[in-house]
Amino acid sequence: MKKLMLLAADAVGYVLGARAGRERYDQIVRLAGRIKNDPRVQAKAHQAVDLAKDQAPVMADKVTHAAAAAASKVTGGHGDSTHSSNGHVPHMAGPQGDLP
Repeated sequence: MKKLMLLAADAVGYVLGARAGRERYDQIVRLAGRIKNDPRVQAKAHQAVDLAKDQAPVMADKVTHAAAAAASKVTGGHGDSTHSSNGHVPHMAGPQGDLP
């Protein structure tokens, strides 16, 4: 799979940077189409999508816990990391106030 990704990246880079003319471009496009439509590539793509769908809830949980831990550090680690001491939900988007 890594070799296939490298080959695809090389092909894209060559197409974008090549000065070999339209004939070579068309040849690369045909090769990329054959690779994309290869049943083995399609099977791996479907496996990757299925894996991403399966792992999304796990990753969302990890991100939630990491964000809560970061918020706790920022707020001094007091109490519930989702609410400040005055009951308001802290802003996690960055510094507050006027931008330059």
